[in-house]
Amino acid sequence: MRTFLIILDDMPEMLNAMRYAAIRAAKTGGAVQMLAIISSEEFQHFMGVADVMRAEAHEKIEAHFQVFKDRMEKREGISPSLAIREGDKVDAVLAHIKENPDVGLLVLGAGTGKGGPGPVVTALTGRRMSELHVPITIVPGSMTKDEIIAVT
Repeated sequence: MRTFLIILDDMPEMLNAMRYAAIRAAKTGGAVQMLAIISSEEFQHFMGVADVMRAEAHEKIEAHFQVFKDRMEKREGISPSLAIREGDKVDAVLAHIKENPDVGLLVLGAGTGKGGPGPVVTALTGRRMSELHVPITIVPGSMTKDEIIAVT
């Protein structure tokens, strides 16, 4: 079974990546995995409370995931899984894919702001692309729900 990997974060374009991955997985008999990445920098300044902050971050991620899990189950009949890693986003994505051979496609949402498509899209389509061993689908943040449905 091919697993579609998406990054779970607070960026609006993540919704487009999630919708695309869920619809494609439902149509092809695949699965969806959501990867949440916690920046290690968040804990470095507060070593004494790092474990508490880490636990709170995990709780927040799991609550966020549950909302999207319920949405995918209701709309597409897909029950996604969740993986959580710490560290640099690009490094975490590459390591996760390397350690999980069932991941067959990375689905990223591209930002529409002045900052470009986003640091992960920029890195994985640029200087770090040679480290990636699965195809990437980039879903523009400007696509509407109907447009995503039409191309899936």
